[in-house]
Amino acid sequence: MKKRIISPSLLSANFTKLDRDIKIVEDAGVDRLHLDVMDGHFVPNLTFGPFIINDIRKISSSHLETHLMIENPRKYFDDYINAGTDTLIFHAEASYDIRSDLQYIKNKNILAGLAINPNYDYKKLSKYYHLLDYILIMSVFPGFGGQSFIEKTLDTMSYLTNATNNYNIIIGVDGGVNLETIERVYETGIDVTIVGSGLYGASNIKKRYNLLQGNE
Repeated sequence: MKKRIISPSLLSANFTKLDRDIKIVEDAGVDRLHLDVMDGHFVPNLTFGPFIINDIRKISSSHLETHLMIENPRKYFDDYINAGTDTLIFHAEASYDIRSDLQYIKNKNILAGLAINPNYDYKKLSKYYHLLDYILIMSVFPGFGGQSFIEKTLDTMSYLTNATNNYNIIIGVDGGVNLETIERVYETGIDVTIVGSGLYGASNIKKRYNLLQGNE
């Protein structure tokens, strides 16, 4: 079986023991970490900013994918790039000029990603394929962890994995991915799943990671 790429959402980790929770998943085989940035405006929650990401960069060599769930994301791109982000993801719904924003990120030698909510017309993305390194499909409406998976997003996953076959684009899925949903998600052909409470909510995180990988 091909190893599944799982990017743990640190939003669900214990921030008083963040170095421990990062080490646990990296020792289990993780080499990507997902950082959810929320501003309390674009989504109804508030999380962390570039200073925390800078601290994470100091203790981890994993690929850091920063998911900006914020209004006017372009205004803050440099802050998150300078903090040590490897892939910078912003929401299509929050951008005033998607093409320009993607090009700006790429000009900084950072991988450029675009996130879309469950109700976004995913066929609109075709005009940006040549600029995209990453598409993040939200399988819940963003803002809070632990939400239920939205089944219709499986159609989005299947469509985009097929439509981007001739491009070097990573397809990720974020929201409601757990032991009950992960098989169906990977069957659509996606590359990466973002798992938060479905991983860090387990009493034995390493064992849960192996279960999510289908190894036990």
